[in-house]
Amino acid sequence: MKLTEFNAAPPEELTELIASCAPIPSWRAALLARRPYASVEELTQVAAEIAQDWTDLEVDAALEHHPRIGEKVQGATREALASRREQGSLSEDEIAQQEWISANQAYEDRFDRIFLIRAAGRTPAEMMTQLTLRLQNTHDEEAGIRREQLAEIAVLRLEHSVS
Repeated sequence: MKLTEFNAAPPEELTELIASCAPIPSWRAALLARRPYASVEELTQVAAEIAQDWTDLEVDAALEHHPRIGEKVQGATREALASRREQGSLSEDEIAQQEWISANQAYEDRFDRIFLIRAAGRTPAEMMTQLTLRLQNTHDEEAGIRREQLAEIAVLRLEHSVS
């Protein structure tokens, strides 16, 4: 979608697009309320700033249906397509899948939440290293990192969706 279309579209026409970036209603409302944007850079900067105010409850709700790293992403929604693009072929290696199942379980046992990391631009080894390191975090530290990672994902998806 072109930026001019994003700026002019009725809010209900942008619900799916924005939700595929981050399904957080307060973020969507704030993004739409600040239209029009002069550039994609301004849009993504504002999106990143607004994301800093996300609560743990909003992040948890947004990740309710988010695939785990290494899982085969199902469905044909915008969010599923974006996840497949970001994770690449990670879920196709059976040995790696088993390693990710174990690593994800360790993380979920520790934090009672799924592990989230911006996969785009990272190798599987880098993501596994981050998961291992993040297991040492406190719950509060990890909540902040998950929020930052979701914000990075959301901004990248928004930038990919609006030109």
